[in-house]
Amino acid sequence: MAMTLRLSDEQTEALRRRAEKEGRSVQQVVQAAVDEYIARHDADEEVRRLGVMAVDRWRPVLGRLGE
Repeated sequence: MAMTLRLSDEQTEALRRRAEKEGRSVQQVVQAAVDEYIARHDADEEVRRLGVMAVDRWRPVLGRLGE
């Protein structure tokens, strides 16, 4: 999918410099950033889901420990 991304002049210049330092295109840097963002948020959601399951599973024990 093609899309337009509007960045400030400062963001555009910083992105161009980062891409140049890494020897990659701006597009490659942006795609990597999007991939990392999605992966990080997917992992955060999984940790929250597992935390809820653990609390539910161990609620009786946790309750007794709190007495």
